[in-house]
Amino acid sequence: MAKKDEHIVDEELQPAEEVAAEEIAAEESATDEAAEETSAQETPRKRKKKELTTLQKMKKQVDEGDDAPSGSLRFRDIVGGDFLWTLVRNHVWLIILIVFITISYIAVRYQCQQDVIDINQLERDLVDAKFQALSSSSNLTRMSRQSNVIEMLRQHNDTLLKISPNPPYIIEVP
Repeated sequence: MAKKDEHIVDEELQPAEEVAAEEIAAEESATDEAAEETSAQETPRKRKKKELTTLQKMKKQVDEGDDAPSGSLRFRDIVGGDFLWTLVRNHVWLIILIVFITISYIAVRYQCQQDVIDINQLERDLVDAKFQALSSSSNLTRMSRQSNVIEMLRQHNDTLLKISPNPPYIIEVP
């Protein structure tokens, strides 16, 4: 009784052709079950029947609308574009992945080149800044010498600073 209920549930889900094929398979399995009860030697036949029904189910699941490339490749298919269209349609995700990777590669390479250009410009600016700092430091050192400070004080008479005629004293702490 349980097999009949399963058959009814399956019948609601499958098209009429598949239901007819399953009814035939069910009748064959019923005859096989009856034969099994009478004889223990027919188990290989039952297995073949089950494999046959499984094979039939697999054949029904295959969609006949697929345009799978056939074994023979004709010149007309290649020139007409059927071969290329089938190839593109079957590998569209691979093509999208290749395009994405190519665009990413180009973008990364361009960004890398821009970074190298920026680094070179910054290195030139750094060298210029170092030369400017060196020249400023040398000018400051030259201007801060005692002889230059005395000369500048003589040129500007308006300062109150004078050079001491006495040498500096060294204070020793005991």
